[in-house]
Amino acid sequence: MSSTELPSVLATSVAPKVGTVRVAAGERLRTVGLPGITLTVRSRPPVREGLPPALYVHGLGGSSQNWSALMPLLDGLVESEAVDLPGFGDSPPPDDGDYSVTGHARAVIRFLDAAERGPVHLFGNSLGGAVTTRVAAVRPDLVRTLTLVSPALPEIRVQRSAVPTALLALPGVAGLFTRFTKDWSAEQRVRGVTALCYGDPGMVTPEGFRNAVEEMERRLALPYFWDAMARSARGIVNAYTLGGQHGLWRQAERVLAPTLLVYGGRDQLVSYRMAQRAARAFRDSRLLTLPDAGHVAMMEYPETVATAFRELLADTGELADTGPTSARS
Repeated sequence: MSSTELPSVLATSVAPKVGTVRVAAGERLRTVGLPGITLTVRSRPPVREGLPPALYVHGLGGSSQNWSALMPLLDGLVESEAVDLPGFGDSPPPDDGDYSVTGHARAVIRFLDAAERGPVHLFGNSLGGAVTTRVAAVRPDLVRTLTLVSPALPEIRVQRSAVPTALLALPGVAGLFTRFTKDWSAEQRVRGVTALCYGDPGMVTPEGFRNAVEEMERRLALPYFWDAMARSARGIVNAYTLGGQHGLWRQAERVLAPTLLVYGGRDQLVSYRMAQRAARAFRDSRLLTLPDAGHVAMMEYPETVATAFRELLADTGELADTGPTSARS
């Protein structure tokens, strides 16, 4: 469960409008209005016609910026779009206030249905991993392949370092935390998040840190920031308690798409020991374990993740459709 906006290793609709969202070189932003939700979508122009579409879904408190290090490495393989989930990034809250895993999955499905882009290569990190697992289970027609980076799937023994994030789900805790930390600077908050989410926080460049602080200041000024965090954290906790066909592990077993699983050995939020269980649950899975990575391997080791995704395409016969250009490494 990622915590808040993270610095990359590489460098709307709700008032008040605060600051400007950063757009990396080669990226563009657009706003998509759908029934009940408005989504901001970050994309890269395809290098040629005919590339298969890909959609990236971030984790708790993150945004589409969390994929800016990985997306350019896949320019020759896919046509990339990353979505800001409702209430995060530059997307305003959903009209119905539904921040559950199912609510976020419904937003992704609405976007894909409206864009008629499916089936896509679907990527998810942390909360986004739970969301995309649900999408792949209930709408297999929308998913070509599934790539999950530290997916937030239920754990019986949650790591101690993940407890504070889970506590945000309790009524009133977000308000208490806001008051308790009101004197914390954006720099302090980013350092804390980086220490929690990166295997080696020293990998973050000074420019990446400055960009993350700027984004943190923008997000903290949004009136709905902590509400979106608390309700989404509650949504993850609730999803962990669901049993039967709606349970996330049961839905993982229903996923038909070839799946790439990426786990970090230094992940303080999703336990490394869950990797083997996930590999058994997803029927057509490949497992990439990165001993030095933390919770956001696509930001820490984007070249390695890009190479593994290219191998997934080659293994499943999807690479033949992408032409001669391959991922840069």
